Amino acid sequence: MCSINKTCVGGTSATSHYASLNMTPPMKEALKKPYGLILITGPTSSGKTTTLYAMLSKLNKEEVNVLTLEDPVEYYLEGVNQSQVRPELGFDFAKGLRHLVRQNPNIIMVGEIRDSETADAATQATLTGHIVLATLHTTNALGVVPRLIDMGVEPFLIPAILNIAVAQRLVRTLCPHCKESVVPKPEIKDIILAEIEKLPPLIKKDLKLPKVLKIYESKGCKKCNNFGFFGRTGVFEVLKMTDQLAEIIIKGVTEANIQEEALRQGFIAMKQDGILKVLEGITTIEEVLRAAADIRVITK
Repeated sequence: MCSINKTCVGGTSATSHYASLNMTPPMKEALKKPYGLILITGPTSSGKTTTLYAMLSKLNKEEVNVLTLEDPVEYYLEGVNQSQVRPELGFDFAKGLRHLVRQNPNIIMVGEIRDSETADAATQATLTGHIVLATLHTTNALGVVPRLIDMGVEPFLIPAILNIAVAQRLVRTLCPHCKESVVPKPEIKDIILAEIEKLPPLIKKDLKLPKVLKIYESKGCKKCNNFGFFGRTGVFEVLKMTDQLAEIIIKGVTEANIQEEALRQGFIAMKQDGILKVLEGITTIEEVLRAAADIRVITK
């Protein structure tokens, strides 16, 4: 299984796996829209840029004009016109983005929305009918809307421009050659069951747990250089724009009402997504708890 942020070892570039990426239904829906802002958020080194490239690989077709503005250019994609910002020359994200819009693009990728000027430029680009993909620094997906407002984007514009907000972290994946199932310790089992209990009803309904709960561990082998892990994958949470969320934004955003709408959407927090990957044998509970230590799971 190749996840959206898989970083492979053994000399294989992540770009070679773009064709087999698995995205959540809200991500796929967002990529099908003719315009709008797609934001990927998370701390430094959480795989945000790789996710943007993965999305670009889905959108990159011969009949569309794809332009990027990056700092630096991390991967090179055939058919994509990529440029690097030069702040020392006065070519920053905000000025570069306004320059790119004049080149009649269909899709624009912006490495990072760092300030109000870049946020304004991204807003204007989206309002004029472009698909804009960018990264943003917030703790979770629920913080994207308040962050945009803090950066000066008018609340009434956000429902018109924002398609989806995705937050992510990276976890190491277990080596498929030496991993084996084990019965978790009671305290680990309690953590897993507690997170499963917080899952949205539709997800929990389809989740069938065995009578004896099993997770996976690996001791290491020659194929993983005795590390026990082979590559990385992402844990995600996704908040999409809906009529209900649009109404909340226009009336006045609070943490409580965004959480309420997230629950209505069947929101799965990163920690919960990680727990599901633990049960699938993709990663370990320790990796998930480390990666999602700063993420609070929302409940009713």
